[in-house]
Amino acid sequence: MNPATALATVLVDELLRCGMTDVVLAPGSRSAPLALALHAVAKVGRLRLHVRVDERSASFLALGLAKRSGRPVALVCTSGTAAANFHPAVIEAHQSGVPLLVLTADRPPELRDTGANQTIDQMRLYGTAVRWSCEIGVPEDRPGMVAYWRSLVSRAWGLALAPSPGPVHLNAAFREPLIPDGDESWCEPLDGDATGAWTRVRAATPGSVLHVPPTRRGVLIVGDGAANVKRYVAAASMAGWPVLAEPSGNARYGDHALSSHHFLLGTPEFVERHRPEVVVTLGKPGLSRPLMGLLRRAEEHIVVGPDLTRWPDPVRSATQVAQDVEIPVVSGDDGWLRSWRTADLAATRAVDAVLDADDEVTEPRLARDLVASMPGGSLLFCAASMPIRDLDQTMRPRRGIRILANRGASGIDGLVSTAMGAALAHSGRSYALLGDLSFLHDQNGLILGPEEPRPDLAIVVVNNRGGGIFSLLPQAALEDPFERVFGTPHDVDLAYVAGAHRLPYTLLESAADLPKAISGQGLRIVEARTEREGNAALHARMRRAAQEAVRAVLGVQDRRT
Repeated sequence: MNPATALATVLVDELLRCGMTDVVLAPGSRSAPLALALHAVAKVGRLRLHVRVDERSASFLALGLAKRSGRPVALVCTSGTAAANFHPAVIEAHQSGVPLLVLTADRPPELRDTGANQTIDQMRLYGTAVRWSCEIGVPEDRPGMVAYWRSLVSRAWGLALAPSPGPVHLNAAFREPLIPDGDESWCEPLDGDATGAWTRVRAATPGSVLHVPPTRRGVLIVGDGAANVKRYVAAASMAGWPVLAEPSGNARYGDHALSSHHFLLGTPEFVERHRPEVVVTLGKPGLSRPLMGLLRRAEEHIVVGPDLTRWPDPVRSATQVAQDVEIPVVSGDDGWLRSWRTADLAATRAVDAVLDADDEVTEPRLARDLVASMPGGSLLFCAASMPIRDLDQTMRPRRGIRILANRGASGIDGLVSTAMGAALAHSGRSYALLGDLSFLHDQNGLILGPEEPRPDLAIVVVNNRGGGIFSLLPQAALEDPFERVFGTPHDVDLAYVAGAHRLPYTLLESAADLPKAISGQGLRIVEARTEREGNAALHARMRRAAQEAVRAVLGVQDRRT
């Protein structure tokens, strides 16, 4: 099957699963894949297809259908000025709150800005008149496309309805061939979920709550910026679910919170025996690849978010989206939670043994010990690259602290200034854990006039002379270009940086000296020098030790049964 036909087939099928009953089509060549897919399902009575030769008339016909029915109506056209003729009806739908799904076919990127026939700029063609606009991208014959397409359509359907109805625009770029080629093969099944839409969006209504089916085999995942954390952690605890919390989700506390889920989920034998029936996510997860793998395998993945226009679903696995979810209390055997906690304890002890083998200053131990050393009521601002991942892999559950990170776009810029702003707004002790590049990137954040308020902030800088995270990525195997274009080494003396700003400076000589190094008041800098290759090797030892410990626990459980 050619990619254009595959994309059109999946888009139309997912619209039907969402509940689409009517489509209005204006004829054209580039939209042929969509036209043929729509004609095929209309022919067997799965929807009503309305064809109009004039795009302006077609768009207002769709407006009338959607206005009366209250359901989204799909509106399809070819590329070029055909799409521009939809604009008046899109504006009216926007102003009057009518749900429309505008599907415009487009030329592929290589034909744009070349003078190619019937090619205009269709990106965000309708400006602020649509609730959401998305470029689907040219379809490719590779695994993962079907989940992306179906998730995209169900998101567009949900956004056309909630929180306030209106038009949504999807721009689909098709390469030739545009008609079926007789080959029905594809690299993965094109089928969707037989029970309905790929992702069901629960529109917010007063008192509406999504009730999770009772199950012991559930997991709560808490990512960055999560809301209502205490309520959901308490509910998960009552239900007997483990809580897998990223540091900046601020839910890693209590008996149900795990320390080493990154290592558990990186152990295939553990994953095979611990397949949850339902996963509920709060906030924006994304630190751990093994955790993302758990989401991909989840039978039911419920995303809880206050904003139904933007919900985090990085692996396109969400089956339902809701603003409020009720996790039921389930009585009976707690073997599910006990198994998670036993394996977690074994992995944590194994990782601690690796980190505590000597008193060397290492990045994972620094992250672990910094959180443990902070007094109650403290704030920790953490860089969004390697430091937050070290926290995720080593931080032990504890209460009474607040962890923040710029994980929205996960950039390295402005982190000194962000940490200082957070510290000025915090009523207790404040700390920051930054890498050397992120620290140097925002040196100007240290510039303070004599009358400016100064935060009580200890900035702990991990100095490995470059981009440490790249040593843990596949790029590290590229020995010749690696140092210059990824490692980006520098010879900046951080003591002189501190001196230039007249700030107290401490070099951390040993891991045991950390509590003393971060003590004090006011704005101050602590440098922890590490080595990138050694850090990569240490992470490998941590992973091996944790996985061996988990496998040993699973073997003991096998012998007992």
